[in-house]
Amino acid sequence: MIRPYFCRNGDVLKKILYVLTLSVLCYGCNTGSSEKVKQQPEDSLQYYPPTPGRLSQQDFRRYLRELTAYFDKHLPAGSFNGGILVAKEGHVLFEKYTGFANLRTKDTLTDSTSFHIASVSKTFTAIAVLRLAQEQKLSLSDSVQRFFPGLPYPGVTVKTLLNHRSGIPNYIYFMDDSKEDREKNVTNADVLQQLYTEKPARNFKAGTRFSYSNTNFVLLALIVEKLSGLPFPQYMQQTFFGPLQMRHTYVYTPADSARVISSFTAGGTVWDNDHLENTYGDKNIYSTPSDLLKWDQALYTDQLVGRPLLDSAFTPYSLERPSVHNYGLGFRLLLLPNGKKVIYHFGRWHGFNAVFARLTAEKATIIILGNRYNRGIYLSARKAYEIFSDYGKGSSEDEEEADTQQNAAPKKAARSKSSKKRSR
Repeated sequence: MIRPYFCRNGDVLKKILYVLTLSVLCYGCNTGSSEKVKQQPEDSLQYYPPTPGRLSQQDFRRYLRELTAYFDKHLPAGSFNGGILVAKEGHVLFEKYTGFANLRTKDTLTDSTSFHIASVSKTFTAIAVLRLAQEQKLSLSDSVQRFFPGLPYPGVTVKTLLNHRSGIPNYIYFMDDSKEDREKNVTNADVLQQLYTEKPARNFKAGTRFSYSNTNFVLLALIVEKLSGLPFPQYMQQTFFGPLQMRHTYVYTPADSARVISSFTAGGTVWDNDHLENTYGDKNIYSTPSDLLKWDQALYTDQLVGRPLLDSAFTPYSLERPSVHNYGLGFRLLLLPNGKKVIYHFGRWHGFNAVFARLTAEKATIIILGNRYNRGIYLSARKAYEIFSDYGKGSSEDEEEADTQQNAAPKKAARSKSSKKRSR
């Protein structure tokens, strides 16, 4: 009996089928991988939180007792309205939320209530710029004219914007003194245009001394947008907030008006919005204490940016006169004679107060966010450093951030439509 050809050559047929099957599988796998790579943004962050350090039960209980007694005394319910979180080695030692998101309706504050963190926002903008430097999209020595040709401030670099040594005046003042329609909220583009058209005089020659200016970080946010091709809020969400799972953190835009909480004077009246609500980079990030702890922990890794660039952010650059206070790249520094170092930033916008302090020797973090004006928040935070080590009571110098001209009570003015939306 004569068998068919395919039966006589079974081994050959098996080999052919095997090769064809393998080819199809390989093609499918390669195609899938290629598609995944294409879907992954070039600058996306693959982030893995650091493992919390060791903390004994005895130490945890001791810290909890001390912190509870301390904050019950210094920021008691009734005078303080906000959230406090203190951690060590990534472990939350103390967390408390007291007061209301809205003093009128008595909506209770919770751990998911997002507060305006004011100038603490600068720490995020700085890391965004350093990440672009790591990707070789810019250099810290780049002239500001590379991004804004013809801007009338010679000698200003990306680095002098980051460390407040640019000499460019603070828009909080020159925009406030302009003839802008007060019903029109100023944007970053408006600030840039004002620099071009009005050419406000620089405060000093770039690089010669320090002067805190919010304009620097408004310009840095514009640079991030130019180089990333994305609006600053979207870039920050995609590059940092999303990967770090900071679920209650965002850069404010007018589209967020209905979800933000209002701030209040010390007396409990609503602090009205003004025409400077829409600028970002220098401020306008909303966050929670627990989300800011995630930010703190990420800064102990080299996943946001490499260690050399990260260390440069925590290096002092203004040494013209002796002082324990200094500024790095988007971070304030407390440098004590005993070698202790605090990397931090405070912030204030209207009735919002913010503290973000990192005691790196002890890997301790102190975060305080409030929405009822309370100047004592800053001093309470500084004195709390002593719970962890000898920090000289955190230095007695007051450093309330000059984010706004309204340093006492808000101006009595008719509330704008946007202010009504933000008051709930």
